[in-house]
Amino acid sequence: MKNKRFTNEISNSDPNIDWHRIAFLLTFHCFPWDMEKALEFALFRTFGIPAISKLLVATGEFTERTRKRYDDTELILYEILENGMDSERGSQAIARMNAMHGRFRIANDSYLYVLSTFIFEPIRWMDKFGWRPFTQKEKEATFINYFELAKRMGIQHVPASLDEFEVFNRNYEREHFKYDPANRLVGLKTLDLLLSFYLPSWLIRFSRPTAISLMDPPLRKAMGFENPPLLLEKIILAGMKTRAAFLRFLPESTKPKLGTLKKRHTYPNGYEIQELGTFR
Repeated sequence: MKNKRFTNEISNSDPNIDWHRIAFLLTFHCFPWDMEKALEFALFRTFGIPAISKLLVATGEFTERTRKRYDDTELILYEILENGMDSERGSQAIARMNAMHGRFRIANDSYLYVLSTFIFEPIRWMDKFGWRPFTQKEKEATFINYFELAKRMGIQHVPASLDEFEVFNRNYEREHFKYDPANRLVGLKTLDLLLSFYLPSWLIRFSRPTAISLMDPPLRKAMGFENPPLLLEKIILAGMKTRAAFLRFLPESTKPKLGTLKKRHTYPNGYEIQELGTFR
């Protein structure tokens, strides 16, 4: 592809060997904005599971400290992806994440589901809204990347293939997506935070249907969100398709748009990995 240097590099890579490099290129060169949004919606999907949202409400992390919890989650994941899982910073980030999770009794299937959203939401987002869909090679590299992360997190019984994991993802949502007030509470707090990145506070409430337009009906139902007007859905979809068509003609970002370099109000003077996340 013309002007698509990093897509071309991926096409000549082996996902079984170069899975980290491929995941890095997809996130920070090929689809920087789309990957960020896809992973935000991946996180959002987990709020449709009452067992997860109730835990978040109980800890107060996503209701009382929404911005910090969001930033911490992003930064830990970005540290791992930017530096590599076995690098010093990547290992520190994984250790910090494991220490946080280790305070709670979390079912293995819950870990698997959250992991699956980080694989399949980017794939589905690019199918719908990206300037191109993921190739099979990119899908496999994404799967291997999170398969390797699962090992370092001590997650067990990870499906052995992309297809098997997608079956698990679909079945888990079919069985566990269920409305609970905790889903809506955590969902609205997070939705308003995401909208605040682009809009003044007085406009956020009125803009919720725009973001909800990007959610599928099962997720809306589990979150207790009303379906947005059909016309608005069509307008948002058309806008996203137009954006994708425009991006096809633009070169990929030559400088990686690293998530750890974004200015964050939570950490105006920078951060240490050891201070990210929750503590006793």
